[in-house]
Amino acid sequence: MLSNPQNVTQSLHGSRFFRFLLSGGIAALFNFGSRFFYNLFVDFSTAVVLAFFSGITAGYLLNKRYVFTSSRNSVAQEITWFVLVNLFALAQTWGMSVYLAHMLPGYLHFAGARSNQLADAIAHGTGVLLPVFTSYIGHKYLTFRE
Repeated sequence: MLSNPQNVTQSLHGSRFFRFLLSGGIAALFNFGSRFFYNLFVDFSTAVVLAFFSGITAGYLLNKRYVFTSSRNSVAQEITWFVLVNLFALAQTWGMSVYLAHMLPGYLHFAGARSNQLADAIAHGTGVLLPVFTSYIGHKYLTFRE
């Protein structure tokens, strides 16, 4: 039972998981948005991978600064674990993105010349959201261990 909705709201905003979601959301937007830029030069699959690495760079900096502020690991250990945790997330993101990019056009009947671009955007957005919980656990217990 909620005793005071304002206390619940303050508790949620002050929670590490909320800060992780916010930082991850900003990094995910960077990931998602940069894919469109990379897609100007490379195919969709490669653009998803390049965008992912742009996103994890932003993610590391945001998580280090705002989420996991008292890590016992050295910066080198943090970066190593951050990359490893995110390589696992990359496999999830890439797999889901590429799978849906191939499947969605058959199920969603978009009109116009940009139908594949819209399917790609939906596929990539879904792929970016997939590893939220596995990444949080990995970063909490491995990357930024306290």
